[in-house]
Amino acid sequence: MALAAVFGAVLTPAPGLTAQELAEVGEAPASRPITQPLAIPRLTGPVTLDGVVDEAAWAAVEPLPLVMHEPTFGGELGERTEIRIAHDDQYLYASGRMWDSSPEDIRTNTFYRDLYSGDDLMAVVIDSYNDFETAVWFVSNPAGARNDRSVSNDGVFGGGGSAMNSDWNSHWEVQTTQTSEGWFAEFRIPFSTLGFQAVQDRVTMGLIAYRFIPRLNERQTFPAIDPKWGGLAFAKPSQAQRVVMDNVRQSKPVYVTPYTLGGLRQTPELQGPDDARTWSTDSDPTTEAGVDLRYSPTSNLALDFTVNTDFAQVEADDQQINLTRFPLFFPEKRQFFQERSSTFQFSTGGSSNRLFHSRRIGLDDGEIVRIWGGGRAVGRLGGLDFGVLSMQTADHQGSPGENMGVLRLNQELFNPYSSVGAMLTTRLGGLVNNVAYGVDGTVRVFGDEYVLAKWAQTFDEALREESALESGLYFLRWERRTDDGLSYWAEHNRVGRDYRPGLGFQTRTGTRFFGGSLRYNRFTSADSPLRSVYVQVSNGHYLRTDDGTAESRSISPEVRVEYKGGTEVRLSGNVNYESVLAPFTVAGAEIPSGEYWFAEGELRLQLPRSDLLRGDYSVTAGRFYDGRRLGLALNPTWNQSKYLELQGGYQINRLDFDSRGQDATAHLASLKVQVALDTRISFSTLAQYSNVADLTSVNARFRYHFREGTDLWVVYNEGLNMDRTGDLDFLDPRRPLSAGRTLMVKYTHALIW
Repeated sequence: MALAAVFGAVLTPAPGLTAQELAEVGEAPASRPITQPLAIPRLTGPVTLDGVVDEAAWAAVEPLPLVMHEPTFGGELGERTEIRIAHDDQYLYASGRMWDSSPEDIRTNTFYRDLYSGDDLMAVVIDSYNDFETAVWFVSNPAGARNDRSVSNDGVFGGGGSAMNSDWNSHWEVQTTQTSEGWFAEFRIPFSTLGFQAVQDRVTMGLIAYRFIPRLNERQTFPAIDPKWGGLAFAKPSQAQRVVMDNVRQSKPVYVTPYTLGGLRQTPELQGPDDARTWSTDSDPTTEAGVDLRYSPTSNLALDFTVNTDFAQVEADDQQINLTRFPLFFPEKRQFFQERSSTFQFSTGGSSNRLFHSRRIGLDDGEIVRIWGGGRAVGRLGGLDFGVLSMQTADHQGSPGENMGVLRLNQELFNPYSSVGAMLTTRLGGLVNNVAYGVDGTVRVFGDEYVLAKWAQTFDEALREESALESGLYFLRWERRTDDGLSYWAEHNRVGRDYRPGLGFQTRTGTRFFGGSLRYNRFTSADSPLRSVYVQVSNGHYLRTDDGTAESRSISPEVRVEYKGGTEVRLSGNVNYESVLAPFTVAGAEIPSGEYWFAEGELRLQLPRSDLLRGDYSVTAGRFYDGRRLGLALNPTWNQSKYLELQGGYQINRLDFDSRGQDATAHLASLKVQVALDTRISFSTLAQYSNVADLTSVNARFRYHFREGTDLWVVYNEGLNMDRTGDLDFLDPRRPLSAGRTLMVKYTHALIW
């Protein structure tokens, strides 16, 4: 059935919707007119997935009406586009005809999976559980290079939530072609990949589709989504068009993915008597085998199991320079923990604090801890999101193995934008047992106004907790979510001195925080070279719970100008107060105890992400505690061709403390080389150098991708000592150049029933 019958000046309702089913569709935001769900047609004939889009079945489907999202909302489209959506019993299909008046300017800059390199794009975003909060996102460039990710927190950055996860991967297919008329694509996405809830054989989802033309910085979207919803407005689940499909039956494939691994690890060791010690190399050959299993017994439940879990192919972490006295946060990159990872979110303030952080499983201060295995179940039942995780680790450095468990529940309340939830985490069997729980709630009060409230408490055998308040955390926040006009947030939280989330991450304890932000953003007219301008001022105050004295204060004004071509210029300042009770070291320079007021300014330039030569560049200058700091950051990216991408990074921070006669310079440099012959064969090398750690690290990865879940990996890691001076106090000889190396060959093979 053609979509022409249901398109008009406004989208007409899908036939036969009952009051109960309309309730399942959900309520649109108050600031957006409510539209009835759109019926996605069933294909009337076969479709060959070849990227040609010439089947009669596609001709029977009406294209979606696209609207310019950027650079000017509602402006005249620069190029003609036809995107169609349809389905059969097992798959959701999307086709795109991206006509182009300058086909020679179509950009295909990479063959790499999950890499945006300034390419032309077609994308489909699907809120498959119809929860107005999460979505899965499928993208392709003209070469058929896939980019998939997940969206959570309704695409909102800040407030402790995560808006996007680029490390999520799943099973789906795409084929593309390119001619003198433009480029063309066909997507085939299994319903088993999406997951959904059916009500009387009817499935309701949210849908967004778009085309991006980088040379014009033009994004065409369906439906028409106002940019006021923020930087990810074009992928915001709550703004998706609700769509319905009838008589959909999810297949129930079982994915069994065994792996085999072999390799060699070489580690330098000191040997010999104390007065004649020498360095030798300890070689440790390794062979491993394991298996992962994935099964969805129902459309709204996914089960994952793993035995002898291995993450040898995971890309190395990006090194960071720490200019504070608090620990650094590193994101999760391991694939097993990515599927609907948003279900397990429980933020506790700031960008990194959280009750559960999966990197605490199988990693100990950067060292790998063997995971014997575990399982996970995630899904949605009615308005309830649920997740259960249990993992068992092996003994490590004299500490017995641990069982780590998580339970997360989140129930929709009042409307699709309000919820209450709870989380329980356990870390048992090691030297110290740890248990934590939390309850949280988010309520959309009216319009764009939201209130967030949270409470968490921990129980740790190593501590004698003084009280529930001291072993707990509470969090209150009021915010206005919009990117057009006035927006703001105000927050208060308290973290007790005995709060220790054994599976979480928390930068500060024993503090109370008061803070807020006020921002005004304005989108300009169509004839202006600017797209938007905003001014913002933020402030934050950390007070010690013991005596009420200030630990940190900050006031941060900022001005940002965004051009229609994609260039951004930001000018910001920071006025800081720090009360240091115990000396600490930054880049080799000591910061003495004391009280400090200091201010600095930063100028940042971000070039359009669609340029072949792009990147962001910044300079920072000002006071730093009782001294001065001058910082420079250069992060260029260059696509030499669709076969080669180079990413460079260099940071330098010069610290001068003239009154104490001290100075320090922290360098951090990186170079990533990515070579891809096609979408199957790729090679990448990431080299990083830090003079603070006196170490250069190299992570090289070759991949041959046979099909989804079946890959051959060859991974090489090595650390190089930059300071090779021995320890004269212990008569140690000069260090070897290599701090250790590993070479691993891993093969995974997905079996699907």
